Amino acid sequence: MRVVIAEDNVLLAHGLELMLTAKGFEVAAVTGDAEAFAAAVDTHRPDVAVVDVRLPPGFRDEGIRAAIRARRRRPGLPVLVLSQYVERSYAGELVADGSGGVGYLLKDRVGRVAAFTDALRRVAAGETVMDPEVIAQLLAPRAHDPLASLTPREGEVLALMAQGLDNTTLAERLVITENAVHKHIGNIFAKLGLSPADTGHRRVLAVLTHLSHH
Repeated sequence: MRVVIAEDNVLLAHGLELMLTAKGFEVAAVTGDAEAFAAAVDTHRPDVAVVDVRLPPGFRDEGIRAAIRARRRRPGLPVLVLSQYVERSYAGELVADGSGGVGYLLKDRVGRVAAFTDALRRVAAGETVMDPEVIAQLLAPRAHDPLASLTPREGEVLALMAQGLDNTTLAERLVITENAVHKHIGNIFAKLGLSPADTGHRRVLAVLTHLSHH
C-alpha cells in the first residue's frame, strides 16, 4: 500500500515513515508543505495520504485544504488527517462530501501503532475513521465564549500578546521556539474566526477579544 505523508515536524514525519515501512506500507514521499504534498500526490498516486492539518507557511489550515483539493482532483483519494487539537470546522468539511475514505485522528493516537495502522488501512479501504474526541466535539454545542476553544497554552500566549509582547519575547517567556509561538498564534486566529484578509489587524482583534472577556 503506497502512502504519501505531509508533516512539517521532521521527527514525527521520520517516525511515521519508519513505523509504516516496518508495518509493510510503501512510503512513496514525505513532504513538509502543502505545495510539495500536492506534487507528490500527482506524481506517486498514493493509495492513501497522511496529512497534518497545519503546514507551512501559515500553519493554519494549509494541510487540510491541500487534502480537500487533492480529493477534488482525484475523487475518493483516501486521506487520514492528523491534528494536535480538534478543529471542528475542518473535521466537518473533510467528511462533508460523504464519499468516505477519510479519517481524522489526534496526534497523540499516533503512538498507538496497531490502532494507527488499522485506522490507515480502513481509510484506504474507503471507510470513515474519526477519533472519538473529534466526534464528541462535532456533536457538542458550540460555546458562546469565543475563548472557550483555546487550549491552556493558547490562552497563555494570547494573555501575553495582550501585554504587548512580540513573538521573540513570547518565545523567551514561555521557553519555546518562535516557530511554536507562530503556530500557537495561528491556532488562536483560526479559533477566533479571524480571516487572513484581516492580516494587519488580527493580532489587535485577538487581543481585544481577550480583554473583552476578562
